[in-house]
Amino acid sequence: MSLADVTARIAIAEARAGRPKGAAQLIAVSKKQPDARVWDVLDQGHRLFGENRVQEALAKWPEWRQQYDRVSVHLLGPLQTNKARQAVGLFSAIHSLDRPKLASTMARLAQELGQCPELLIQVNTGDEPQKAGVLPAQADDFIAETRAMDLPVTGLMCIPPVDQDSSRHFALLADIAARNGLDHLSMGMSADFEGAVALGATYVRVGSAVFGARDEG
Repeated sequence: MSLADVTARIAIAEARAGRPKGAAQLIAVSKKQPDARVWDVLDQGHRLFGENRVQEALAKWPEWRQQYDRVSVHLLGPLQTNKARQAVGLFSAIHSLDRPKLASTMARLAQELGQCPELLIQVNTGDEPQKAGVLPAQADDFIAETRAMDLPVTGLMCIPPVDQDSSRHFALLADIAARNGLDHLSMGMSADFEGAVALGATYVRVGSAVFGARDEG
């Protein structure tokens, strides 16, 4: 597959779901990808990328942003509180707000720095002990808590269990967002992004289908 293939499939999924073209934005997940592959996607005009680690993103995106205009980078992976200050200056959005301590840190930094990335709350829709994220039953309270801190929380993110039908997790996330008046849903990856688009995703996170298999070394 390629960038053109993925964007075409997103457009088809939008049309089938009766959604306007561009309703679901493609985040090209560039973590652990060789530089040349990312540059190729940049040269094709794509400008929205996702990274999982602050340090990896710091090593490349500040320099690349000097070469390419209008680049937006989102943090998709877990954020340690001691990396939060760096994250505020680097990312346009953070999809992994998942605990009160991190929310408090982000609120303090927002006041101190006068800026804050768009924030999405990670929901552990599968109640998996090894995964980060607030549990669905706790999501409403956590959303209210972050709003009381004046944080720019705009949506939710989930990573469904690999051995389950992802559609029911996407539907659950969409329901939580709807009842809390949140606009963005970050859901769907290379294997299931079309189903996510059908269920309301506004961000789909696609890596291998855009770039090829990652270098896991």
